[in-house]
Amino acid sequence: MSREQRAEIDRKLRRPAPEGERTVEQIRAGFRELMAGMLVPHERIRTAPAVLGGRPALRVDPVGEARDGTILYFHGGSWVFGSPETALSLTGHLVAGSGLPAYSSDYRLAPEHPFPAAVEDTLAAYRELLERGADPARTVLAGDSAGGGLAVTTVLAARDAGLPLPAGILAFSPGTDATRSGASMDTKEGVDPIFTRSSFEGTSAMYLAGADPRHPLLSPAVHADLTGLPPMLIQVGANELLLDDSTRLAARARDAGVDVTLDVTADVPHVFQCFAGVLDEADEALERAALFLRQRTAGGR
Repeated sequence: MSREQRAEIDRKLRRPAPEGERTVEQIRAGFRELMAGMLVPHERIRTAPAVLGGRPALRVDPVGEARDGTILYFHGGSWVFGSPETALSLTGHLVAGSGLPAYSSDYRLAPEHPFPAAVEDTLAAYRELLERGADPARTVLAGDSAGGGLAVTTVLAARDAGLPLPAGILAFSPGTDATRSGASMDTKEGVDPIFTRSSFEGTSAMYLAGADPRHPLLSPAVHADLTGLPPMLIQVGANELLLDDSTRLAARARDAGVDVTLDVTADVPHVFQCFAGVLDEADEALERAALFLRQRTAGGR
C-alpha cells in the first residue's frame, strides 16, 4: 500500500467546497469537472452511443476480441448527478481488465425524476438486454455509489418481476441505506474526506421526494429480502460514512444464503477505484473486480 498516495488523494478531496447553497446544475457541473480528471484507458477501449431500455447509454468495448458476456453498469452521483461519461474511468478499466463489453445506463435523475424512476430505467435496461438475447448467466450488474445500490435493487426488482437473474452483482461503495442508520455515519464523520451526514440530506430529499426511506428498493441493506440474489462482490473503503451500507448488506446477504465477498480497503475514500493509475489500491481492487467478472461470466448457458 502507498501511504503517500492515499494521503495525497485525501488532501485533494478535502479542498474547501464553494460557499453557499449550490444549484443542481452547479452540483452536476462540479462533479463532471472532478471526474474529468480521472484516468481512462482510452487505448484499450472503444466507446459508442447506444440506447437501452428507452434511455441513452454508452457502449464500451475492449480493443481486440471481446469475451462472451456483458457488464450492465450504473454510474454514481447520489441519484442526482453523474452520467456514463463521468463513470468512464471505472467502466473503462473494468472492460479493459475483464475483456467484457459493457453498457453504461444514463438513467433518469432527481429532482426532475425522483424515486422510483431510476430503478424503473435500470430494470428496463436489463429487461431489454435479455430481450436482445443476452445470456443472464454471462451478465453482471455493476455500479458505484448510488449506481452500486441500483445494481442491487435492479436485481431485486428483476427477481420480483420474474426475470432470469444475472450471474453476479459488483458494487463499489454502494448506497444501500436511505435511512442513514449505519453506525459509520457517525464514527467516520471527519474521517471521510468527501461526505458529512448533512451533505447527504439535500440529495436524499431530492431523490426520495417524500418516499419512505425504509422502502426495500431504497434501503436494501436493512429492509429488503435478499433471498435468491446471485453472488456479490462488494468493495468499499474504510474511510467512508457509507461503510456500513456495505458491511450490513454483506451480512444480510450472507444470512439469506447469498454467496458474498466483502472487500474492505483501509484508509481510502468513497469509490477509491476511480483513482486507478494514481493509487495502487485502486489498481489492485479493479484487478480483483475484473477477476470476479471473468469468473461469473465464464459458465454461460
